[in-house]
Amino acid sequence: MNHTWRYAGLIAALCFASTAASASPQDSQASAAAPTTWQPPAPLTQVPLWPEGHAIARPPVTGPESVRNGATIENVTRPTMTVVPARGPSTGTTVVVFPGGGFRVLAMDGEGTEICDWLTSKGITCVLLKYRIPTSGPQWDGSCDCRREPTVHMALQDAQRAIRLIRQRASSLHVDPHKVGVIGFSAGGNMVADVSNASGKNYAPVDEADTLSARPDFAIALYPGRLWEGKGVVLNPTLHITAKTPPTFLVQAEDDPVDNVRNSVTYFLALKEHGVPVEMHLYATGGHAFALRKPDMPIGAWPQLAEKWMQSIGMLPAG
Repeated sequence: MNHTWRYAGLIAALCFASTAASASPQDSQASAAAPTTWQPPAPLTQVPLWPEGHAIARPPVTGPESVRNGATIENVTRPTMTVVPARGPSTGTTVVVFPGGGFRVLAMDGEGTEICDWLTSKGITCVLLKYRIPTSGPQWDGSCDCRREPTVHMALQDAQRAIRLIRQRASSLHVDPHKVGVIGFSAGGNMVADVSNASGKNYAPVDEADTLSARPDFAIALYPGRLWEGKGVVLNPTLHITAKTPPTFLVQAEDDPVDNVRNSVTYFLALKEHGVPVEMHLYATGGHAFALRKPDMPIGAWPQLAEKWMQSIGMLPAG
């Protein structure tokens, strides 16, 4: 087990008013017979996003929540966030992590806990989001060669709720409510764009946390999907970029076999058109889902570039 996941900090600060998502009788029956589910190592704990008894949309699960290979989560109906305190002196900055998985599963290790290890080592508080799946965000349907939008954008709702809860509890978490960023991978990269550009509220307010802004102060997207469509560089029409979109950092490999590099290129050009500060790094090779696991390749330098970028926009102190 690595350092961040042994390090607990003052998790007692996470006494949120929200305690648990609503549970149906089917949920209760499933829990009793559920296989082992993902848990952060003690004493870290998962904080439910939604109050107990509050009804939230239920994704079309095929069974109870479960974890395979130790870190790939399936069938999430009760979304949570795990707050991992900064190691050493805190910068006051928070980053919410959106793991990828095609809105089918969640890759909680390579695109989750390992990312928190990197962030917390830089004095950043990391918040790892376990959002609802499956079919909680846009997916590509091979049967019609078309994009399918969910009836309820559950992943976006969970992302917005997490950001609002962090801002509501900024004092007890010892973080700056004006330095809350997001980072996402693949489907999580799509969530980064969604939460950066969402207008208004995408769910009915639940409590005072929902009076706060859900727009992040900065955004990092790696090999994002579903931002581009058609031929050329046509932006996904569901995205409505404005000058209020936060500063954004993009990383992708040109040989990505899953999400075409045009996703990043198209989003970059759209952000530039609207005067949004954006920095993009493209690499000839790296494939998909590289995250932090290709340190010996040129693409493995992106974390250092991201740190310098966060310094340049005032989210980290100059190093």
